[in-house]
Amino acid sequence: MRLGITHETRYDYSPQVETAQHMAHLRPLETDTQRLISHTLTIEPEVAQQSLTRDVFGNTRCFFSLQSPHDALAVTAHSVVETRPPGLPGLGADDSPPWEQVRERFRYRARGRYDPAAEFVFPSVYVPRHDEFLAYARPSFTPGVPLLAAAHSLMRRIHTDFEYDGSSTQINTPAVEALAQRKGVCQDFAHIMIACLRCLGLPARYVSGYLLTTPPPGQPRLVGSDASHAWVSVYLPPTEGGSGGWFDFDPTNDRSPGEDYVTLALGRDYADVSPMRGVIHGGSQHTLQVAVTVEPLEIQ
Repeated sequence: MRLGITHETRYDYSPQVETAQHMAHLRPLETDTQRLISHTLTIEPEVAQQSLTRDVFGNTRCFFSLQSPHDALAVTAHSVVETRPPGLPGLGADDSPPWEQVRERFRYRARGRYDPAAEFVFPSVYVPRHDEFLAYARPSFTPGVPLLAAAHSLMRRIHTDFEYDGSSTQINTPAVEALAQRKGVCQDFAHIMIACLRCLGLPARYVSGYLLTTPPPGQPRLVGSDASHAWVSVYLPPTEGGSGGWFDFDPTNDRSPGEDYVTLALGRDYADVSPMRGVIHGGSQHTLQVAVTVEPLEIQ
């Protein structure tokens, strides 16, 4: 599937911003199931400095600075990607090893073999350790249950138990608070699922991206009606047959992401991969508008 993505971000400031520095994660990743065909980033007003770097998680990020007064900032990312459905080559959810076996692999042992996935076992800014997460995870992670089957159960329970409510949380709402109120948005559901997995000693990472939405029958696709999305990746060490890696789960929609998903960036939580963040001098008040459009394109 070929998808076109337009991600528009606009800040309006009062009073003017004198100088600013920003970091953007708006360039989709190249993965086993996703190929980036084109990407452009348009910034207004004109920047004084701009550069691309790769972070520790493999994401491409854009740094830019503005050194003259401005009362608005508009950043528009246009991307075209080709996606294909992910597969579980030779491995089904019930064929994965017991979750306890995976947990043991990541227990600390002196002079033990290092696995890079161990970075995703520890707490992070938005995903702390808390007994409430462990208690919520336990019904899915009973003794001997295969890891992927247990993760699927946890995903389904979050989808069933929680209400999607865009007004119930903010970006900085603690995940344990969203867990208690059983409300939130995709970011909250991803953080909760990751926290549950990490409290069990299992590696889990945050995935930001986009999801192709389908308008009601007979209705046109609305420009800017889509939004950024977030889901979860769970790590399965390679098995004897060679299968393994990161497997995605979307608790917001109770499904495994497919070719209608676009991966933007990977990290420990939202703090690592926020689409835009920065430091400004001035502009004590601001308004933010974000519009995302994801649309299928014909392959020539």
